[in-house]
Amino acid sequence: MARNTNDKWEELSRGVAAFLDHAVDESGKSRRTIAAQTNINKDALRRILAGTRSATLPEALAILDASGHAPRTSLMLALAGYSQRSKDWQNSGVLEFLETFISELPSALDQALGERLLDVRPRWAKGTAHRTAGLLSDHLAQLERQDEQSFAL
Repeated sequence: MARNTNDKWEELSRGVAAFLDHAVDESGKSRRTIAAQTNINKDALRRILAGTRSATLPEALAILDASGHAPRTSLMLALAGYSQRSKDWQNSGVLEFLETFISELPSALDQALGERLLDVRPRWAKGTAHRTAGLLSDHLAQLERQDEQSFAL
């Protein structure tokens, strides 16, 4: 069991390192500049990006921030195994949307549910995520219809 857990951790660590390396490469900044902005020794940064040394959480967040990513959301996606999705969404505004969405969700849940929040079940998460995405899709479709009506006039 421990072997399997170690293999998963190593694979995840390699994925995070590759994601951080990609973020730095796509930033247009030199590694020396990223090292200076993050206060990470340039040799330590090189090892982190090569995957020979794991980044600490503060280091990973600092690297992503210096690279122009939404750091918390980017790292969360990378840790969940969605590094490629985070790369794909890097310049689309989706990461910033998710960053704000996740930051606002606890307050929104408290406000909307109050004491009923304690009745929420983990098994509802997937369906709720799909329902939320559907609501967002409906909202975008409504905005598109309004734009079409505005141009038709």
